[in-house]
Parts: sequence; structure tokens; C-alpha cells
Amino acid sequence: MRGEFIVVWSDTWREIWRPLSEQPLNDDGDAPPEDIFCELYRALAPALSPSPAGEALADIIYNPVQSREAFEATTASNVENERALVHFFEAAHEALEELAGDELTNRYFSLLSGFIDKFSLRYDLRRPCILCPTLPGMFTGLVRELDELSTTDQNIAKRLRDFKEAIHDLRMGPTEGRLSNCVMKQVMFLEAVAAASGSAGGSDLAALCKTLEDWPHPAVRKALLNLYGFASDFPGVRHGTPSAGMARDIATRDLVAMSILLTGFTPYLDKRLSADAILPGSGSLTAPALPVSVLAGDTLNLSAAAGQPVGLWRRLAFWNWNR
Repeated sequence: MRGEFIVVWSDTWREIWRPLSEQPLNDDGDAPPEDIFCELYRALAPALSPSPAGEALADIIYNPVQSREAFEATTASNVENERALVHFFEAAHEALEELAGDELTNRYFSLLSGFIDKFSLRYDLRRPCILCPTLPGMFTGLVRELDELSTTDQNIAKRLRDFKEAIHDLRMGPTEGRLSNCVMKQVMFLEAVAAASGSAGGSDLAALCKTLEDWPHPAVRKALLNLYGFASDFPGVRHGTPSAGMARDIATRDLVAMSILLTGFTPYLDKRLSADAILPGSGSLTAPALPVSVLAGDTLNLSAAAGQPVGLWRRLAFWNWNR
């Protein structure tokens, strides 16, 4: 699904890393540091699965040619998840700042910002280099997680397919019957999600919700029950009988509101929907430690063993390693 770095990772080589490593830094024609990919790969390593460590990592990050080859060969399938990749893009800025200062980091920030705009990714980029989630991105992430969830359960997959097909039918015109069908299919999808969680019991959304316990406030559960009450009582959605509560015919704006509201309740229905994946960027990742045996100097050994960046000491170790 578009909107995520992991989907367009293959394009970053052409759009970010090659220009960053090959174009002059300034009008004087100063070239980027030759060990730029040593630092970039070290920042990338925690985002990989499995994450290289020890001698394997040292062999790469202390060799400019090998680190460039390893970095370029990294594919989206090698990355743990979107959250890990977000942390990498932020960590890369810190690594580049240690390596060459503002000239290189300003170039990187500009390239990353342009990449986000070009591919309509779900982040706002703030100084110094912080990737902030956005409201459209949060909804995109939730829909992606629902797609992933559907791969784990055949009934969820069928109900999601039915809902999507109902949305597709609106292309032929948003008639009252098609709009009602969309709401009905979405409620059925929510029932499938709640039933598959193993935490709820019942045959309809109301009964399922009443057996779920992890609500922040009773009013939240009541809000979903009220939405279900609308779907159940409105003629043509769940039932065909007249309703005294009906104020007007269903309209397109009702479908837009209901689709967003009902989708927003799904994280309450199944805990397998990952909040970290829906809203990436929180928390931190630990850099893999380097083996003490390959590092030069006691101060460097202590820093590397703790898994922390060591700045200038890393470049001194690189010089000793390749003497």
C-alpha cells in the first residue's frame, strides 16, 4: 500500500542515496566522504531482519566498498517493518551529521523531504530530522493492518472482500441501495473481526461488543453500539422493516462518516491490530553491538560494547582495521 517507506524502499537508491553519495557537497566541488555507506549501513543494521552483528557487521561497516554493496543490495524483504525503517531514516541524519556536518545533513534532509512529497508518504518531516505521523497516514496504516489481518482468517478475508466490492459498486452511482449495502457489508466485516479475536462471544456486533472488556471508557463502547443501532434500525441496511427513527434517506455523506467511524473502532475488536504499525515512530531501536576484538582502543571498545554511536572513534577503528 502506498504511503509507507517500506513499499517504495527500492526507489530510495535512485532518489536519495546515489545523489547523496555522488554529487558534490558545495560549489567548491567537495565530494561526500568515501565511508558514507559505512555509517549509513551501521544505522540501517537495527532495521534489518535478521540484524547483522558481531564480525559480520564489522566486516561490512569497516569497508567502504562492501558497505555500499550491502546497502544497495538491501531490499524491502530484508527490513523488519515500517517502524524500524522510520527509525533508520532518523538515525541516518545523526550518523551523517557526525560524519560531515551540516553540508551533508542539509542535502540529506532536502532529498528525504522531496522523496516524501514525490511518493505521497504518510509523514511530515520536521527539523532536525523527525518523521511525524499524519492523520491520513494513520488511517492508511489502519487499513493496511486490516488487510494483513484478513490474511490470517478466511472469514475476515471474505467479509473484507464483500465490503470492498460494495465500495467498488458505487462507481455505477451512489444509489440508496448501494450506500446501504456498503454500511451493511462493513458491519459484517466488523463482526468477523471481533468474532475471530477469540475475546468476544455472540453472533452480532452488539453481543460481541458487550463481551469485550478492554475499553477506555463505557462511552466508547456505547458509541459503537449506537452506530450498530443505526445500522440495525435503518430500513434497507440490516433489516427491511420501517423505522420511526428514520429522519431522511441515507446519503453519500452518511457512508463517508460511517465508514471512517466504523473502521476506527476495529483496534478495540482485535488486539492483533498493531498500534506500532498503525502509528510508527514511537519507541527506540538498539544498535547491534560490535565485537570488541575488531575495535581499536579501550575507549572505543567500551562504546561499541554498549551498542552506542562512537563518532570519531569509529573512523579511527576503520583506519586501524584497514591498515
